[in-house]
Amino acid sequence: MITFFKNPQYDFIGKRRIAFGISIFFILLGIVSIIVHGGLRYGVDFTGGNLVQIKFEKPYDVGKLREILRKDANLASVEIQTFGDPSTFLLRYKENYDADELAKLISEKTGLKVIVERNESVGPRVGKELQIKALEALTIGLILMLIYIWIRFDFAFGVGSVLALFHDVFITLGLLSLFNREITIQIVAALLTIVGYSINDSIVVSDRIREELRKFSQGVSIKKMIDIFNSSINATLSRTVITSLTTLIVLISILLFGGPVIFDFALALTIGVIVGTYSSIFVVAALVIEWRLHKINKAQTQKS
Repeated sequence: MITFFKNPQYDFIGKRRIAFGISIFFILLGIVSIIVHGGLRYGVDFTGGNLVQIKFEKPYDVGKLREILRKDANLASVEIQTFGDPSTFLLRYKENYDADELAKLISEKTGLKVIVERNESVGPRVGKELQIKALEALTIGLILMLIYIWIRFDFAFGVGSVLALFHDVFITLGLLSLFNREITIQIVAALLTIVGYSINDSIVVSDRIREELRKFSQGVSIKKMIDIFNSSINATLSRTVITSLTTLIVLISILLFGGPVIFDFALALTIGVIVGTYSSIFVVAALVIEWRLHKINKAQTQKS
């Protein structure tokens, strides 16, 4: 097995206050960005707008079409997808622009015949329903994760892992807001993927900690508990880093060569993988330690 670290002895738990500080900084940065931008910047799927399908008489370059729509039609919010073949495109935009007039403009600029095959409007009510459904999907996913980890490990690990997932999702959303990216259905899919990716890493670390704690049936001292948590994180460190790096290689390739249609999706996943890897190493176990230390201190206070 490939290893990046030979017998690592890093004191992750001892640095948990610094890690908490870094997390709080990025969470506050995200909150400030969302406030400054007047909330998250939702795409057409959530806010309502137009969905138009057009077909050229022959294949056309999507980059040139995007330039025409943004410069000549002033459709700053337009999203473009090829639909079936290189001559058919699906357009989503918020602006009030008649589909037939838009097709006429495109035809004039390209010198090609353009046909409107589909023209629909997404109302704000539908958009609001999508926002609620997206929130429900994330919430239900997190609750099920809590129940699963609670049953498999204990409640402290469940709470720690779910708080780390909230941490990962919120920081990702905050950075997307900072970069002024739109929140679309694709971003919601990316967030759900991040939840699954992050919980996988958290379970690997938690499982190693559980196995080590089982060796001490009579309980362990605070110092020994911290040593077990540190050694468990260090033991899984190479696996965590290698998994994240291989995933990031693919995501960065998509960012560089995938084009604008999938860019935001890949960006969200890239941020999520980095933040999720950080939280698996620095946040989950640290939260569980804080929980257990609080219980120990509370029990000692009650005895005295």
